Amino acid sequence: MVNFNAEIEQFNSNGEKTGWSYVFVPENVAQQIKPEERRGFRVRGYIDQLAISGKSLIPMGGGDFILALDAKIRKQLRKEVGRPVTLSLTYDADFKIEMPEDLEVCLAQEDGLLEHFLSYTKAHQNYFINWLNTAKTEPTRTKRLIMIVDAMAKKQDFGLMIRSNKKPK
Repeated sequence: MVNFNAEIEQFNSNGEKTGWSYVFVPENVAQQIKPEERRGFRVRGYIDQLAISGKSLIPMGGGDFILALDAKIRKQLRKEVGRPVTLSLTYDADFKIEMPEDLEVCLAQEDGLLEHFLSYTKAHQNYFINWLNTAKTEPTRTKRLIMIVDAMAKKQDFGLMIRSNKKPK
């Protein structure tokens, strides 16, 4: 475990990350967690006394990373932007999300779609899978399955799929 102190920060303006709350993880700390890694990777451990697992360290350039803190985590911590936190993190080598059967079946129905999906990094596949798995109703899940299949046919990554399906204001 690598232990360090940080402060909860928030992006005021940073493209798709605008409004995100996060903890900054400097290069020297990230290198202790997973040496020689420049791409994103998963960590587990503690933020204060809150156990976490499977959380992504997202590269920010220059070897630095951020650990995004969603509303659920901030609520559990009872902390907002500007508050200090103590982190104890280690590389989460065992992290994996299983592909839902309905997604695999849908992608396998068209030549090349499943292969294209599997060509993405595990982290990128997880964006699609987590998004699909967080659908609260069956109609929403079905809509998301259709969007993922369409995105694979168009060779779109997760971000492009989301942006191209936003309704104009």
